[in-house]
Amino acid sequence: MEHKNNIQELTLEEVMGDRFGRYSKYIIQERALPDIRDGLKPVQRRILFAMNKDGNTHEKAFRKSAKSVGNIMGNYHPHGDSSIYEAMVRMSQDWKLREVLIEMHGNNGSMDGDPPAAMRYTEARLSQLSGELLKDIDKETVDFVWNFDDTEKEPTVLPAKYPNLLVNGSTGISAGYATEIPTHNLEEVINGTVYLIDHPNASLDKLMEFIPGPDFPTGGILQGKEEIKKAYEKGKGKVILRSKTRIESIRGGKQQIIINEIPYEVNKATLVKKIDEIRLNKKIEGIAEVRDESDRTGLQIVVELKKDVNSEGILNYLFKNTELQINYNFNMVAIDNMRPQQVGLKRMLDSYIQHRRAVVLKRSRYDLDKAEKRQHIVDGLIKALSILDEVIATIRGSKDKKDAKNNLIIQHQFTEAQSEAIVTLQLYRLTNTDITQLREEAESLATLIAELKNIIDNESELLKVIKKELREVKKQYGRQRVTEIEEEIQEIKIETEVLVVQEDVVVTVTHEGYIKRSSLRSYAASKPEELGMKEGDYVLYSGQANTLDHLLLITNKGNVIYRPIHELPDMRWKDIGEHVSQTLLNFSIDEAVIAVYSYKELDPMKNFVLISKEGLIKQTRMTEFEPWRTYKSRPATIIKFKSETDELVNVYLVNQDEPFDIFLASHRGFGLRYALSEVPVVGPRAAGVKSMNLKEEDHVVNGLPVYSEGDTPVILVTQRGAVKRMLAQELNQLGRAKRGLMILRELKKNPHRIVYMGMGEQQEIQIQNQKGEEKTIQVDDYPINDRTSNGSFVLDEKQGGQINRVIPLIDPTLTNEDSVI
Repeated sequence: MEHKNNIQELTLEEVMGDRFGRYSKYIIQERALPDIRDGLKPVQRRILFAMNKDGNTHEKAFRKSAKSVGNIMGNYHPHGDSSIYEAMVRMSQDWKLREVLIEMHGNNGSMDGDPPAAMRYTEARLSQLSGELLKDIDKETVDFVWNFDDTEKEPTVLPAKYPNLLVNGSTGISAGYATEIPTHNLEEVINGTVYLIDHPNASLDKLMEFIPGPDFPTGGILQGKEEIKKAYEKGKGKVILRSKTRIESIRGGKQQIIINEIPYEVNKATLVKKIDEIRLNKKIEGIAEVRDESDRTGLQIVVELKKDVNSEGILNYLFKNTELQINYNFNMVAIDNMRPQQVGLKRMLDSYIQHRRAVVLKRSRYDLDKAEKRQHIVDGLIKALSILDEVIATIRGSKDKKDAKNNLIIQHQFTEAQSEAIVTLQLYRLTNTDITQLREEAESLATLIAELKNIIDNESELLKVIKKELREVKKQYGRQRVTEIEEEIQEIKIETEVLVVQEDVVVTVTHEGYIKRSSLRSYAASKPEELGMKEGDYVLYSGQANTLDHLLLITNKGNVIYRPIHELPDMRWKDIGEHVSQTLLNFSIDEAVIAVYSYKELDPMKNFVLISKEGLIKQTRMTEFEPWRTYKSRPATIIKFKSETDELVNVYLVNQDEPFDIFLASHRGFGLRYALSEVPVVGPRAAGVKSMNLKEEDHVVNGLPVYSEGDTPVILVTQRGAVKRMLAQELNQLGRAKRGLMILRELKKNPHRIVYMGMGEQQEIQIQNQKGEEKTIQVDDYPINDRTSNGSFVLDEKQGGQINRVIPLIDPTLTNEDSVI
């Protein structure tokens, strides 16, 4: 029962918290994030160290990758061989690293995201620059720790003769931290580091004169100097990286877009496929062909365009909608003093300089120790050669090596180390010439020791050495910058013309809200009356328009629906069309479209006149209805009603500079005419003002804009089936909000009530009664009567009941009908 004492009772939260905390600490420090000093993650450091230890260096032959991976895995990195090989391959890819650390023979992947060949096929060795990261590692310059099974020692950091973290950048994701450090130009980074060594308090602006921004191996154009500065300050920031492109003219008056550099870490094959999908799906017209013409000499993607298209517009569209342009997000996180830190440019360089100081100091101490030991031995040998015969005699008179050493120490005052060197000396070294060589060596050792002591004791000498070595690296490995930096982020504006195939179409909208566009071909192939429609519905608008035009639909509930014509469903003339409720979120069941306007541009000289059933009227400028962001799913408001039962009876679009009157007719037979100028122009969310003084149980049937002078016939239809025409001008011009005058003769028994009022010429109207009988009349056929007349009967009220619907008929063959009065 003893073992019971070892059982701990812990809650799941404690266990999970503790275990996950430990795991997180491990992957943050030992896996995903680079060290701020040498810019390497543990796996990369182990790869370089192991290959160096095995002599797999740049001046020797290539060696099978599998052999290196096996060594790394067996000695230092107890993880999967694939993760080691993947890390190794990445370090050899010149489109991922600005300066590769491993040279590889064989297929090491490609910008198209192709996988590298298996490690049994490829061969690798360290690049020459890796040698600079590892240089002096054997001189006790960095701390070593035991490996996972305590059989070998591995370095915690490399000596790093140049600031590798900035040069090759890093990318990684761990628990709670991610890092994204871009690559930089070696020459620029070294210039900046040298300047910082001389001026420790240098400002970021000054450093950016040397290091203006990242330099990606894939080139491209980087935009946003201000953003780069923010990122260098805080370690976080967003810049724009775009491809290098040019537009060329080719045969037949056509053009093509040539792409020679693409953004960093963008998969070229995916990019080409995406551009081709845009061509296939006809997202924009104008792309004839997309070709990847890259070969071993360089990258080239060609986007061939059709004749007479806006090439700049298409290029802008591609920048916005493909990875031809990307946002690059700086997130500079590195392990600094064992902890993950978000670091700016200056902190990175400071940490590197500090690291390099320590390395050069330790190296100098190591070299000094070695030189002093050798000096001691050289002094002994010189002394031995000067009393050579006595030394030989002493050795010959000794029993063995140990005795000989003791005798030399006792008889001639040599030290232990010197006597060891003397007894192991080979006879041929005793020639006369050797003394001169030894004296030369003693001299050079004395100079070296003085130099090393100067470096160790003197800070400025130490810094001089660091700068000298940095300049050596720059001289040997410096290359031209390949990424261009532009001051400003260029805003991409895409013209609709680019996105839309320009084409004339026929647009139809019905009262119930069915909408569509048909090609002229489909329209011409059908009879006008074959227009697809639901039973009981009727056409409100039929007109020819261009796909670059726009449409505003106004409903009886005071909503405005905006649609660019190119977004309307393209259907046959015989199809019903798409109901607006399929895209709108809140189109109510009893909502209907009452007016439709197509336009090329919103006209600041035009106003909407809005007339409501319960006696409101207002004007609102057309320009208030610029397309809004959520137009696809939400309508805009054109009028705010004062009661829930109110609705719009009509809308007109009028020119501001024309002197219109408004003529209103109410259900109980009142007519009122007054100048439209009495109606204020207000915003879309206003309710408007009183249009006429209505009696109880009365409402406005309709209103029409009419001219003050001249004859404007209007037609009236009553519930009893009577139709009458009269002139609007028969009513004198009164003021707004008056009751008006009777425009029917009031009967004591079964009086007439107006159910419809409309324009009194050149139109057909269809009248329907409760029984469903229909009669279509031509309004011009009816004589003009005075205002006291009740007109003539069209349908018999006794037989078919009251009139319940009057529809003005629109001939679908009419196109380009201008809805503006």
